[in-house]
Amino acid sequence: MTAARRRWRRSALPGFGLSLGVTLSWLSAIVLIPLAALALRPWELGPAGLWASIADPRVLAALRLSFGAALAAAAINLPLGLLLAWVLVRYDFPGRRLADAMVDLPFALPTAVAGVALTALYAPNGWLGAPLAEAFGWRIAFTPVGILIALVFIGLPFVVRTVEPVLRDLPSEAEEAAATLGATRLQTLRRVVLPALAPALLTGFGLAFGRAVGEYGSVIFIAGNLPMRTEIAPLLIVVRLEEFDYAGAAAVGLAMLVLAFAILLLVNLLQRLLRPWAARA
Repeated sequence: MTAARRRWRRSALPGFGLSLGVTLSWLSAIVLIPLAALALRPWELGPAGLWASIADPRVLAALRLSFGAALAAAAINLPLGLLLAWVLVRYDFPGRRLADAMVDLPFALPTAVAGVALTALYAPNGWLGAPLAEAFGWRIAFTPVGILIALVFIGLPFVVRTVEPVLRDLPSEAEEAAATLGATRLQTLRRVVLPALAPALLTGFGLAFGRAVGEYGSVIFIAGNLPMRTEIAPLLIVVRLEEFDYAGAAAVGLAMLVLAFAILLLVNLLQRLLRPWAARA
């Protein structure tokens, strides 16, 4: 028996080469090759044409709205998701199982149905839109605020489901010990709870942002789709495709890909920096 064969038989991971090959093949076919095609297609316009396509004021306005609303919605979902996860884990109350199941509704609900429901609710003649317009003069539907509400709706479960298992593993005895040592509730939250939950919160933030920045179905109904005002970047890509401007659509997609990758990379770096803080908690 050769030395190479003996080493192979002693391996703690039999079949590693085959598993790695299959994994890389699937990853290339599903992720890397499509992304490479997206990155290469806009260069048909040339460097000047690519820059002109991305620097178009309509494109910049759509990118600003999509990424700004996605970041704002993910930031809003952090405290909301933490509060909801805290209630579901730490308290036992009638209807808790029903509330826990309702958290997953945005996962299962078709995005178009969610968009129609939110539009009917917040339209000027809707159940909430009409009272808000009459009492405060607020207009929700067909404004950036409506887009923000839709993105909060579809992104909230990502934060809740990411934080919930970590919170279940966090013993309540740690909070009780902090209280017996004289810590206030705010100090307990800041020094005991948040350090342990910080990596999970950042993961939930990244997932909610990633879902929101590319959201299409639930947004186009409530956005109004006015160029330079309430037109999101995914809709602009569809418009370019309908105009048979495939390179222009790919250019917008490439800009979204680069920006999203940079933001998610920053989130991952922050998560890595917070791990020692969480370990000391």
